[in-house]
Amino acid sequence: MVFTRLALRSARPTPLLRQCTTPIKHQHGAVFARAAFPNGVRTLTATSSQQGKVLLVLYDGYEHAQQEPKLLGTTENELGLREWIESKGHTLVTTSDKEGENSKFDQELVDAEVIITTPFHPGYLTAERLAKAKNLKIAVTAGIGSDHVDLDAANKTNGGITVAEVTGSNVVSVAEHVIMTILVLVRNFVPAHEQVARGEWDVAAVAKNEYDLEGKTVGTVAVGRIGERVLRRLKAFDCKELLYFDYQPLSAEKEKEIGCRRVESLEEMLAQCDVVTINCPLHEKTRGLFNKDLINKMKPGSWLVNTARGAIVVKEDVAEALKSGQLRGYGGDVWFPQPAPKDHPLRTAQYKNWGGGNAMVPHMSGTSLDAQARYAKGTKDILESYFSGRHDYRPEDLIVHKGDYSTKAYGQRKP
Repeated sequence: MVFTRLALRSARPTPLLRQCTTPIKHQHGAVFARAAFPNGVRTLTATSSQQGKVLLVLYDGYEHAQQEPKLLGTTENELGLREWIESKGHTLVTTSDKEGENSKFDQELVDAEVIITTPFHPGYLTAERLAKAKNLKIAVTAGIGSDHVDLDAANKTNGGITVAEVTGSNVVSVAEHVIMTILVLVRNFVPAHEQVARGEWDVAAVAKNEYDLEGKTVGTVAVGRIGERVLRRLKAFDCKELLYFDYQPLSAEKEKEIGCRRVESLEEMLAQCDVVTINCPLHEKTRGLFNKDLINKMKPGSWLVNTARGAIVVKEDVAEALKSGQLRGYGGDVWFPQPAPKDHPLRTAQYKNWGGGNAMVPHMSGTSLDAQARYAKGTKDILESYFSGRHDYRPEDLIVHKGDYSTKAYGQRKP
């Protein structure tokens, strides 16, 4: 179902408005009209006189957005930005419809000046889509992770569009989710909970695949803002060893403080780890990184956690590794594509011997209500910098700017 709000440039009635059946009073006072379409698409249209267009792509909240106003990352609550954006004299178009050439996203981006989307319901800005976006100047990620944008194409579009994200806005949220997922897998929580929910009671059936985290070796692929926080939180569990693989080492002081060690080779680290957590960005060198060959270099029966990006793993190879027993469990919240199709193999993949081993959830680790408040505010700050003409963005928020990369996190790609 699609739920779209548009702020039109003119107050003149349109054919769409003539189809309306029920006027609706918006919380900010604008009058919307609900229109029915043969394909079930619902559209809410507001009329006002505006200038530049901001296109906002979010997931639908339905009754949940009404029940909890803090659910800012929904089409209904619009990051809390509608009133402020319209007060600046701009049009705001909000949609969840982002798939296919006839999507509302594709229809509206052709003259959008600003595009805002999230990692949780990404509007994929491919080279083909960017070529159609003749007015686009800035693409903002409400959250962290701008791999849904073709960054090479962004550097060449309209003289170079700015791609920015709200760095740091949900690193704590994701790090906490990583720790939770590790414990859920190692302690065999999901099968145990499902057992009692069925009205059964068989301790042996679930305890036979339950372990302690203490005494295990845990490694993180990348030790940036999230990876470092994961290691810091793991320190309290008295793991046998905390390892990390990253092109850039932590300082000797941080390594000593955390009690972790850098491993020069990814394969060498994986062979030692009982638990591996992926915390690196998605770019051309990490896409499909965890394929059959690399997974087979992991310690047999180990657990793999991925809250980074779904495309970093080859989903079929992860499912096969669970089926063979090479992996004892896989968990996280990232999928490719998103939303994940109903037949995505990681929805139902299970550990070979006794089932379980699956701790996958929708993409939620970085979108807690606390995180939503932070990335909504950060998005507003980026827009304020843009609208004002100051362009005094926080350097850490910039991914590409003025036709060039502003960070090494996504790699220096095609020249």
